[in-house]
Amino acid sequence: MSDDQAPPGETPIQKALRLKNAAIAARPKPPRGGRFQREQAMGLNSSKSRKPWTGG
Repeated sequence: MSDDQAPPGETPIQKALRLKNAAIAARPKPPRGGRFQREQAMGLNSSKSRKPWTGG
């Protein structure tokens, strides 16, 4: 949606928010998933790395 396609009655704040959300959505996304997600998917219990307060 560009400025030409703005909804009727849109306030300047609504326009700014719409443009901001469009700019954020257009940015390239980082790859998802890291060590935690891989461990969750594999069902690993790496409690040592997730609970540093246990001292183990």
